[in-house]
Amino acid sequence: MEFFIWGHPNILSLHKTTLEFTKDKEVTLKGDCIVGVKANYKLKEVKEFIKDRDSVVIEFYFGSECLDSLTFQPNPKFNDEHEIVIRKSEFISKRTLGIKSSKSSYELHRSLIQILKDPKAKVKVLMR
Repeated sequence: MEFFIWGHPNILSLHKTTLEFTKDKEVTLKGDCIVGVKANYKLKEVKEFIKDRDSVVIEFYFGSECLDSLTFQPNPKFNDEHEIVIRKSEFISKRTLGIKSSKSSYELHRSLIQILKDPKAKVKVLMR
């Protein structure tokens, strides 16, 4: 399953316990866990994909190159049309797609984050 995120100049990716994809087009510097805007995921597809899975791998592709990846345990109660949050902790809310993540936004490769600071950058998020 895949969807796309776009870059934004305010992406900092400095949060030590979470990362987030949002459908918002604009974000402020306060959202230091956000790694992508204009996320075009479909809630129904994501829910169907995580159903009956014990773990999920996410890979970030810019063009044909995989720039980073992480794993997490999916939350079967994920139910948010607007944001996907992945956490290193075990805290669950309707926005939480995954817990026990192997990485936070702070731990993503800085080469990926540099690309995601460009508002023209389009990055594929592949879930498998």
